[in-house]
Amino acid sequence: MRMETEKNIQQNNFDSHSSRGTRPGYLCLLFFILFIVMVCSLSVGSADISVGDSLGIVLDRIPLIGNLIDGSGFSKSSLTVIWSVRFPRICLSALVGGILAIVGAAFQSIFRNPLADPHILGVSSGAALGATVAMLFPGITVSVAILGLGTTGVMAFVGAIISVFIVYSVAKIGGRYSTVNMLLTGTAMSTLFSSLISLFMTFHNDQIGKVYMWTMGSFSSASWPRARFVFIFAVAGVIILSALSRKLNVLALGDEEAECLGISTKKLRRAVIIISTILVAAAVSVSGIIGFVGLMMPHCVRMICGPDLRKVIPYGFFTGAIFIVICDTLARTVTAPTEIPVGIITSICGAPYFIFLVWRQYRRR
Repeated sequence: MRMETEKNIQQNNFDSHSSRGTRPGYLCLLFFILFIVMVCSLSVGSADISVGDSLGIVLDRIPLIGNLIDGSGFSKSSLTVIWSVRFPRICLSALVGGILAIVGAAFQSIFRNPLADPHILGVSSGAALGATVAMLFPGITVSVAILGLGTTGVMAFVGAIISVFIVYSVAKIGGRYSTVNMLLTGTAMSTLFSSLISLFMTFHNDQIGKVYMWTMGSFSSASWPRARFVFIFAVAGVIILSALSRKLNVLALGDEEAECLGISTKKLRRAVIIISTILVAAAVSVSGIIGFVGLMMPHCVRMICGPDLRKVIPYGFFTGAIFIVICDTLARTVTAPTEIPVGIITSICGAPYFIFLVWRQYRRR
């Protein structure tokens, strides 16, 4: 068994090496597509600003490149709209989309569940409960601002971390940890937290709209400090999960095979869960709950480049970023001047895809 497994891994490594030369090209292509989508999104909105002016304003702020551009022709209002309003929002949405996509790929790998997503362990419900407490009970929360996050964002971040800590602790009762226990506990905690949120909203009808917008996802409060906050986690997450991707590929063969090759499956799962939880907590704390991104994007990438996580994670980051930027652009423009929660847009796209995945899994049996 071990010799056969090693042979399969060697073959996979050979195949990956043979196609590795195209990897930078695909990354550059995805980055270029993301850049084009972001520039086009910059020019869409209530203020009529051309694509050329939008691109010029952004390039004018980039060191060295800005010296080659004459920014005197841009109006003050255009500079404010592009650089202070739209661009931080677009950057934040791209970072959140990328984080959700790579965490979805990691969870689908360690849980061996194609329907797993970043919110499966109750992270989003815990964050939503923390944010709801901050919004509805300001008297019992301390006003803080950390790295661009206000009280609501900080409480959401803390709520997400506490939620997964509870799930992980309950799943280990009796000293026998299993992914099934963790998934079941996560589902139960999500239901409990959602019920508490509904209970709190029942007694605060005047603030239902604010809580609703947050729980459905929105980037309306985006700012450069928030974008920088998420950027730190996004870069660290891509680097760490990419470094673990080879071991995750082996884990996909089965726990016994991975253990035979010297990989501690428990430690690997624990590390991925901790890292992914922190990433999702950072994303949810600035955007609210945005569903289906982590479910759809990894599968879309696998259809193109296969199941190798060394490719799925970096490609998935850019794919998720592109998808969320497009969804957020639609959310803020389709019904302008009002705004649709971006989670509604992603759900409209993701729910049919979820049904398709279930149907495909059924057909394979």
